[in-house]
Amino acid sequence: MTALENLWYGNIRPVEQFVEGNKEYKNLLRLVGSNREKLEATLNPEQAKLFEKYYAAANEMNSVSETAAFKFGFDLAVWLLTESAQ
Repeated sequence: MTALENLWYGNIRPVEQFVEGNKEYKNLLRLVGSNREKLEATLNPEQAKLFEKYYAAANEMNSVSETAAFKFGFDLAVWLLTESAQ
């Protein structure tokens, strides 16, 4: 199977491969989770709903940002490869 086919069929997952073995990312993820639990324990129901909306929007924003960064990186790699072949 080609790299493109592996990417298409989900055998290559860039986000997972980036975080796998990345100690800094794992530590930050643990810190975010711990702080979220502490914060949620102090919120009343109305604040908890608002925080959940904030958290969902932040996650969506991160997803959009990661997708854009991946697309840019791919485009840049193709551009550099094309230019170097000339």
